[in-house]
Amino acid sequence: MADEETPTFAIPKRPTRRYLRRGGVEYDGETVFSLSPHTRRDDESLRELVERVLEEGPYRYGDWFDLPMPLYLVHDDRTGDTFRVAVRDDTVELHVLPETGTDGLRAFYRRTDARSETGWDVTCRTD
Repeated sequence: MADEETPTFAIPKRPTRRYLRRGGVEYDGETVFSLSPHTRRDDESLRELVERVLEEGPYRYGDWFDLPMPLYLVHDDRTGDTFRVAVRDDTVELHVLPETGTDGLRAFYRRTDARSETGWDVTCRTD
């Protein structure tokens, strides 16, 4: 896909982080970019694509959560951005964290696009 067609990944609203007295952290608010393939792909094939992108770098990542769907905490060593990536309902979701920058989201999108055989629709929602 040409650079001029790459979504900007402008972040309209950032979540805020709250540390709990009993331990842990919660986020207030949410911004999620959903990447939906033009050609329908199931969650398993999208998980394989996401893992291929993550393994080829420049990422450090982990799937430490016991959830019924893949959820990765991802750090891009080139851009310095950290965000979450989830695969569900035939979509790849990029979840913005308080310090996530647009460069990291855009780079992940470009790498995913380059390794797939389909185009992508990108939508953004905030809560």
